Amino acid sequence: MRNMSEKDQLDRAKRGIDSNTLLLFITIALFVVMYAVGCIVYSGKGFAHVQTFLNLFITNAGLICVACGMTCVMLTGGIDISVGSLIAMDCMLLAYGMGVKGYPSIPLLVFVLAVGIVFGFVQGFLVGYLQIQPFIVTMAGLFFARGMTAVICTDQISITEKANPTFYAWANAKIYLPAFLGYTNNRGRVQIPFIRPTVMIALVTVVVIFLLLKYTKFGRALYAVGGNETSAAMMGLNVKRTKLMAYVLSSFLCSIGGICYCLNTMSGSVQQAKGFEMDAIASAVIGGTLLTGGVGNVIGSLFGVQITGTIHTLVTTNGKLLSSWANIATAALLCFFIVLQSVFAYVKNRSK
Repeated sequence: MRNMSEKDQLDRAKRGIDSNTLLLFITIALFVVMYAVGCIVYSGKGFAHVQTFLNLFITNAGLICVACGMTCVMLTGGIDISVGSLIAMDCMLLAYGMGVKGYPSIPLLVFVLAVGIVFGFVQGFLVGYLQIQPFIVTMAGLFFARGMTAVICTDQISITEKANPTFYAWANAKIYLPAFLGYTNNRGRVQIPFIRPTVMIALVTVVVIFLLLKYTKFGRALYAVGGNETSAAMMGLNVKRTKLMAYVLSSFLCSIGGICYCLNTMSGSVQQAKGFEMDAIASAVIGGTLLTGGVGNVIGSLFGVQITGTIHTLVTTNGKLLSSWANIATAALLCFFIVLQSVFAYVKNRSK
């Protein structure tokens, strides 16, 4: 009987891998086609420049980190809608600490990361050990973090060079790419493409989480819990602890994303990152992560972020379309991938 269970689990794992691969290929192909069309249609407006492509990473560095964390939670069959409010609280802590109190940047960054770990531990404990619905728990976290942001300060605070030269220097640092990738602008000046340190942070995050999910026991446990929680428990996996750690990881990555977000905006306010949780969920779903859990990967989520970023860039480059068209296009893509996921789920159930 034990051998049959192991065989069934192996079969399910193979189907999960197949679903992962196919959904990832679809996402990558969609991004390549979408960006290629943009390069052709808007070549005269600079869309084909290397810097335009790199700006997708610069602008969305924080979202990439958050989407990685969201992917880990969704792999267990959960959800985390508190990430936008947590980012707002992180930014306010940094802005208030540096801009008003004059605290040094390093201790504040460590404190923000610690806040993320504690925040995720509380949510993970409520979801994993008390078995409260993830949506309810993280909605409470959403209201709490947004409320605490206002408690810290209701005004918008900017982080200036005078307030914290170190953090300001990090935010404005540029990592230049080889000169042959540059181009000459309308004024005859050669523009060498560059990225920000936040992009390096985001890419390292993607690589680390990819390796964690693929090669560690914890990563395999996330897939197993999301694929079939009962089977995972029968295999000896600690389901409650796995869920707890998933939310801790998600909030920790969210705090890393909050630091990247703050480096991009150099400010903190109560209204920051509103709707950010929906962007992260949409990116993960478009990247191939199943809402029911058990299937997904951070590489797909990375391309999901790039797809939504490309949509906004295309609308902005057009210049004649309202910004709301980007939301409409994202919603259409989201519906397409949800339907696609339903088809995969149907095929998976039929093959059992």
